[in-house]
Amino acid sequence: MGYSSWESTRSAYSSYTDTIATKSTREVFTASRMKDYMNPTGVLVRESRDSDQNPNSTAIILGLDVTGSMGIIADKMAREGLGTLVEGILDRKPVTDPQICVMGIGDVFCDRAPLQVTQFEVDIRIAEQLSDIYLEGGGGGNGFESYDLPWYFAANRTEIDCFEKRGKKGYLFTIGDEPPAPDGLTRRDIKKVFGNDDQQDYSASELLEQAERKYNVFHVIVEQGNHARRDLPNVKAQWRELLGGRAILLSNYNYISEVILAVMEVSEGADPNDVIASFENKDLKEVVRHALID
Repeated sequence: MGYSSWESTRSAYSSYTDTIATKSTREVFTASRMKDYMNPTGVLVRESRDSDQNPNSTAIILGLDVTGSMGIIADKMAREGLGTLVEGILDRKPVTDPQICVMGIGDVFCDRAPLQVTQFEVDIRIAEQLSDIYLEGGGGGNGFESYDLPWYFAANRTEIDCFEKRGKKGYLFTIGDEPPAPDGLTRRDIKKVFGNDDQQDYSASELLEQAERKYNVFHVIVEQGNHARRDLPNVKAQWRELLGGRAILLSNYNYISEVILAVMEVSEGADPNDVIASFENKDLKEVVRHALID
């Protein structure tokens, strides 16, 4: 995908956000089940391709936990977060020609829609497809969510020109408040979600290694989520054991887009202190410092 541009639909995005400004979350996210086009079982591949409008595309995956209290993140991204993120990337240029795929993450053990996947898009369709995600609000009460499902999908069902043509990795962010699944994905899980007849189970570290072949992988820990508020030290410890410094602390979800942008800048070689100093708002500056330094 990617045969348009964000610049060409700025006014459409502004109109979209104006339209939903006074609506409730349920009025924005109206789906009562997973949309067929987002069902990974039927998706052979999601493509991020170069085009005349986007000659140096960069694939970016945003995996949003849509269980329980985490619906706040999808809501934030729909109302203003996507615009803030894309405009920030275009202005600060940590990467070129961003193409964004959004994923809804649930629980493979009990949810009807444990993974939902949009197309890679560059214009108003990012927001339109985001609002198509089914906010199931489930999660199994088992102390984790299936954040490794996007890793499997990214490794096996995406084709991205930034990596295939230029050897430059895309970006994959999962965002949520619970620890990673301790046992990875079984063959049964993979069959249920993707329809694949894999001949083995995969640990979380194996799935991460697969995704990291063509993506820079991060997880953003939402400290305001119900689970993180109850048990942040354990959540942080488990993610840091798996990802090290790529497990990012988010103390205020209202600044999710700025934190993602800051992480990308540092990943591309910027000095963390320079990135922190570049934000004028005092509260935002502290949130970014917490994410990059703590």
